[in-house]
Amino acid sequence: MFNDVYDVIVVGAGHAGSEAAAAAANMGSKTLLITMNLQNIAQMSCNPAMGGIAKGQIVREIDALGGYSGIVSDTSAIQFKMLNKSKGPAMWSPRVQSDRMRFAEDWRLLLEGTPNLDFYQEMVAGLLMENGKVVGVKTSLGVEIKSKSVVLTNGTFLNGLIHIGDKNFGGGRAGEKAATGITEQLVSLGFDSGRMKTGTPPRVDGRSLDYSKMIEQPGDENPEKFSYLDITKPLEKQRSCHMTYTSELVHDLLREGFDRSPMFNGRIKSLGPRYCPSIEDKINRFADKDRHQLFVEPEGWNTCEVYVNGFSTSLPEDVQFKALRSVVGFENVKFFRPGYAIEYDYFPPTQLKHTLETKLVEGLYFAGQINGTTGYEEAASQGLMAGINASLKVQEKEAFILKRDEAYIGVLIDDLITKGTEEPYRMFTSRAEYRTLLRQDNADLRLTPKGFEIGLASEKRLQRMEQKHEEAEKFVKFFADTSVKPEDANPVLETKESSPIRQSDKMFKIFSRPNITIDDMRKFDAVEDYIQDNNLDNEVIEQAEIQVKYSGYISKEKNNADKLTRLEYVKIPDNFDYSQIKSMSFEAREKLKKIQPTTVSQASRISGVSPNDISVLLVYMGR
Repeated sequence: MFNDVYDVIVVGAGHAGSEAAAAAANMGSKTLLITMNLQNIAQMSCNPAMGGIAKGQIVREIDALGGYSGIVSDTSAIQFKMLNKSKGPAMWSPRVQSDRMRFAEDWRLLLEGTPNLDFYQEMVAGLLMENGKVVGVKTSLGVEIKSKSVVLTNGTFLNGLIHIGDKNFGGGRAGEKAATGITEQLVSLGFDSGRMKTGTPPRVDGRSLDYSKMIEQPGDENPEKFSYLDITKPLEKQRSCHMTYTSELVHDLLREGFDRSPMFNGRIKSLGPRYCPSIEDKINRFADKDRHQLFVEPEGWNTCEVYVNGFSTSLPEDVQFKALRSVVGFENVKFFRPGYAIEYDYFPPTQLKHTLETKLVEGLYFAGQINGTTGYEEAASQGLMAGINASLKVQEKEAFILKRDEAYIGVLIDDLITKGTEEPYRMFTSRAEYRTLLRQDNADLRLTPKGFEIGLASEKRLQRMEQKHEEAEKFVKFFADTSVKPEDANPVLETKESSPIRQSDKMFKIFSRPNITIDDMRKFDAVEDYIQDNNLDNEVIEQAEIQVKYSGYISKEKNNADKLTRLEYVKIPDNFDYSQIKSMSFEAREKLKKIQPTTVSQASRISGVSPNDISVLLVYMGR
């Protein structure tokens, strides 16, 4: 049935699996994507949206490297918002509301149009092993498929258990069975495993809601997009979301079901995402708050199904229904399905290398929720990196690793494998110490050359990035070289209550003032003429504005990054024996022995390893 030996087998076709399969196949590896249901490729299991704070930067990075998430997010978007626009550009985060059905369809069509990629629908029950190396997979029907590497992206399906009130049943997602066999085999091979929890809110009938009682949440007036490629276009029309609030009455009705809640009666023992708590967790932890926001999000252009963001719950369905009917605008709500919680197996990611290859089994890679993360974007970025590295390993090429000052993806993976996680990990801008460098606007400048070098990003993508870079640099030079007279500058400065100038000054200096924007600068004929004559698009104009206004901050952070990353180049030998360093703390020796960092810089980021321990290590290594 499967006579060929595949280069890469990807198990699971969620966001991680889809990106992994696409990356490996596009890099020339013969790839097989196996999933339990081919109708659910890239299913949005929870909210119908992509991006958001820090997550939007990740989607941009995936796109810059040559992945598909940005393209699909654009083609299936029903609304676009740039979050945090009132703050500095390091905090700007793109987000789209998605058409759930179109998102999955567009992903499937892109994958089906990808050369070197085969598909198979079946449950993978185990791995084929030879001499500590993975050589394929075995399905639940006993079919053995050989491969040179395997990427596991099992999501919430590994021994998944769904909870609704005092009822629970096996499942990886509503209406889909759990996956069994893999956890047990991995544990027998020496892997540590754990359990995590996530949840989802009810889906309701939008025809039963009174939107006139809610606060409309429209998209941006001038929407942008995710992908740097010109094959996608910004939205010309958008669908609004809406916002409403819970109340003391709603909270009281929810509390009536606490004795039947698996969260509080001991049925659920695992930890859920700290930053996306269930509604019962919110009213329990924040008892002083008399209301919480609910975002009412349409599931697509034409469907009447609605996602109630902020009302994730595992309470009994009758309690969910009664409480939600007391929310303003939901008085006559009809349910499509209740919310639920799901527990599933994960494997602490300290068992991985930076490539996402496991330390115990050669050729085996983990990506997504199996590593303890939460979120489509975090999963997709891991899938992309696992697919890239599995392909490079098969081709006997150097591994591809992103550093913390190069990408949010680098921060994510380094956090996971160095610090591990005991609760579902999600990305925030605060996790990135170099966030001024890792902006959403420059992901292509940072990563597209790297994506092109490994054979993933196309030449067209590289050329587009180089053109943007060149045009932005020229525009910045124009501001640096061009002077403006007081009689021309002062009327503009006066309108912004900015100090007048007494003699001609460079436009760069004027533009650098905190309250002066590109719209103010365009009031000067020379600037507007330059933009028109050179046909500059908004992406180039925005890039030049950021380079001018934040050049000092960017240079300072770049210098800091260069200083701190010197230790990245101080390699620690494989299987280094830390027990022989008696002057190092016992905790540090234990942590270093367990995680086996590859560089001194990585060692310095391990919890429990002090600066003094690093100094001792450097002395011992003769540095």
